[in-house]
Amino acid sequence: MLTSIIFYSVSFILLIVSFSKDKIKTKSALKKAYKSFMNLMPSLLAMLLFIGFILTFISPESVSKILGKDSGLPGTIFGLIIGSFAMLPGFVAFPLGANLLKAGAGYTQVAGFLGTLMAVGITTIFIEIKFFNKKLTIMRNILALLGSIMFSIMIWAVM
Repeated sequence: MLTSIIFYSVSFILLIVSFSKDKIKTKSALKKAYKSFMNLMPSLLAMLLFIGFILTFISPESVSKILGKDSGLPGTIFGLIIGSFAMLPGFVAFPLGANLLKAGAGYTQVAGFLGTLMAVGITTIFIEIKFFNKKLTIMRNILALLGSIMFSIMIWAVM
């Protein structure tokens, strides 16, 4: 909360400084930012509705059953898949991981889930393609998936 207040305050102060230096450029920048935001809004709303719909039907308890300690490789693969499609901010994802562990999920399965949850973005792929290009987006997602798989293997080796 405090961090958000600091960031918003600094941004507002810098906006005032920019406006006092050059009103025309600042207004132009604000118009471009607004237009960019409005172009992005339909994709963001669709993504948020999709994620909300998914999270309505999938509870942490049901996920922890599928990602249980005894689920082995299939549970890890399922965790990688779920994480690739889900999208949560880090401040929600990591407490969710802790709750999954408390509910009986395995470390390797949760590591795969959290790794892909934070790095792979299947639900955001169309937004990413819009701002980058298709090849870069696909390559980034493949590398993120491989990194998450390697991370899961390392956790499995340690645990």
